[in-house]
Amino acid sequence: MSQLKTVILAGGKGSRLEEITKVIPKPLVKLGRYPIIIYIIKLYLKYGVRHFIIALGYKSEKILEYFLNKKINQNFLKNFKKGYTIKKKIFKKNCTITFLYTGSKTMTGGRVKRAGKLINDKNFFLTYGDGVSDVNLNKLKYLHNKKKKLVTVTAVRPPARFGELKISNNNVKYFSEKKTIKTSWINGGFFIINKKFLKYIKNDNSILERSPLELMAKKKQLIAFKHNGFWQCMDTKRDIDKLKEILKKKY
Repeated sequence: MSQLKTVILAGGKGSRLEEITKVIPKPLVKLGRYPIIIYIIKLYLKYGVRHFIIALGYKSEKILEYFLNKKINQNFLKNFKKGYTIKKKIFKKNCTITFLYTGSKTMTGGRVKRAGKLINDKNFFLTYGDGVSDVNLNKLKYLHNKKKKLVTVTAVRPPARFGELKISNNNVKYFSEKKTIKTSWINGGFFIINKKFLKYIKNDNSILERSPLELMAKKKQLIAFKHNGFWQCMDTKRDIDKLKEILKKKY
């Protein structure tokens, strides 16, 4: 069981789902009974995590309204720029959620840096507000502690968007419909971060996945935890439909 805090990045615009995110922020997109952010929290609750920091930006008031179950006015918003904490029961488990306004135009690295200032522990979990997985967080934490590097990232297999055809002289020799690509790995989110990493993030304009993590790779301070189980991001309407079907069976 883990006592680490978890930072959830929930401030982006989700422009690839613009028809939906014009109205609500991406982490509030419903996948059946609950929005995706609740399913993300559920994973961490399973492994004993009880304190979450949600880094907000775009349509932050909507996320607050969802968790507080009340309308939010502008005066209230001014008061949570240094963090606003509530106690909440989710899936029958008590947890503490701190909402932190990290700016409407702040990049992913900048949000991590701001949220990290609220954490006193040596390490913390970090994830995006638009991906669901069954990654084993105990094994992820074990690898991070064993390797003693600044960042451990969960690596996943990229899902295939299209069927594959093998063609010879216009004849289709091989047909495969949307199988997961087995030859490469991608960033699946679900990080563990050592607080020392924060000094490598310059400011609000820093994109986590560029200079900071590229530098960690060069310095040999970035470790990959390979996860072959369930993982699905939510970038398109097709992803939403797929996640709804998967989560209906799982929960």
